Amino acid sequence: MTDQPHKWNHDSVLIKLGIIIALILLLLIPSSWIQGLITDREGYQQENINKVADKWAGSQLIQGPVLMLPYRKTVTEINSANQPVTHEVTKILYTLPLHIQFKAGVTTELFQSGIYDATVYNSKIMVSGNFAKPLLDEAGIDPSMILYDKARLIFSVSDLKGLKNNPSINIQGQNYNAEPTVEQNLPIENALQVSFPLPKDNGFDFNYQLDVKGSNELNFLDIGQTTDVEVNSDWKHPDFNGRYLPDSRKITGDGFGAKWQLSGLNRPFPQQWTIGDSVLTSKKALTEGVFGVKLQLPIDQYRKIMRTTKYSTLIILLTFVSLFLTEMIKKERVHVFNYTLIGAAMVVYYTLLLSFSEQIGFNYAYLLSSVATIGLIATFTASLLKNKKVAVLFTFILSVFYGFIFIIIQLEELSLLFGSIALFIIVATLMYFSGKINWDKY
Repeated sequence: MTDQPHKWNHDSVLIKLGIIIALILLLLIPSSWIQGLITDREGYQQENINKVADKWAGSQLIQGPVLMLPYRKTVTEINSANQPVTHEVTKILYTLPLHIQFKAGVTTELFQSGIYDATVYNSKIMVSGNFAKPLLDEAGIDPSMILYDKARLIFSVSDLKGLKNNPSINIQGQNYNAEPTVEQNLPIENALQVSFPLPKDNGFDFNYQLDVKGSNELNFLDIGQTTDVEVNSDWKHPDFNGRYLPDSRKITGDGFGAKWQLSGLNRPFPQQWTIGDSVLTSKKALTEGVFGVKLQLPIDQYRKIMRTTKYSTLIILLTFVSLFLTEMIKKERVHVFNYTLIGAAMVVYYTLLLSFSEQIGFNYAYLLSSVATIGLIATFTASLLKNKKVAVLFTFILSVFYGFIFIIIQLEELSLLFGSIALFIIVATLMYFSGKINWDKY
């Protein structure tokens, strides 16, 4: 008695391969949905970070001090009767420090809001330096018109809510308590000020301490003709930002230390000026003159998960090819519907990874989700092929695939190199096993 011929769609390898390829393409749809879900969850995390910053204090930018020196100037204007009228007005000469030094000690903590973490910090910042005698001739100012007794120093932190002390500025050995400013058109925002009598023919030294709290970033404005900044912190994952990288830095298991030494030649603003209150607050000044450190968590879980999902098509493709070659070698048929169930399990893997990561962190979530998914697929494959050895082999193959993706995610800069090499080895292995199949029989 002869065997009855199989149906054409069962016997045609090409048709089955076509269906498998179509199935892989269809699985791209839920994969894109999951990427959208990750983006949404990341947005929720940023909203919570912003809420913490609003209640604690935001990123801090330390600015100043700036010397404001009033002077009288005689001007002539044309009145409504078209007649020239001469009168005196008060103008301001703005001068920046000759040398300034910031020395900051920063202690951090993770502030938890729901399932999200935000980095907050407390910092004591010592500010010291000196001003040179204002260059009145260069500014075209008559020295007799200077109001030395009405000189002011202004300085600021970007979020005054984070200022924990009322700073007292020591100028030439005399202490002056800072007060809020009332003017709107000042060279720095959220300014505090002290008034003091300026020595007529000399510069002066100053120093003060800022006790501040903030979140995520601590930045400084390159305001001196020479600017020195030293930051020491218990944070282990600093990310230096702005136009200038530290001249020296040391990162250990206990934290980091960094130092900047900057020359005024690189500043995007002059040493002194009389016109333009936005010199220090312009977009160019804030872009080119600000530097500091980010105290944020290293590559957060959402970025890692997003990068992982971008390899979903590759993992599904390699898994389906491996299963297809296995069924060809073992001459055991696996129905297309079973491929669909395996693909669904591999898509659900990413929702497991996302939800577990928010609770236990990316690494443990990756391990737990991978073990659960690999175990499910291996058990299902064993029941389909009725062969435990094949199931063990398939478990090993999937473990290699998921381990390969995990290593790529961790490598960052070298991910392309190692990924290309690993893919080459995988393709070569699949080519080897495909050579074991007599395709003429199918």
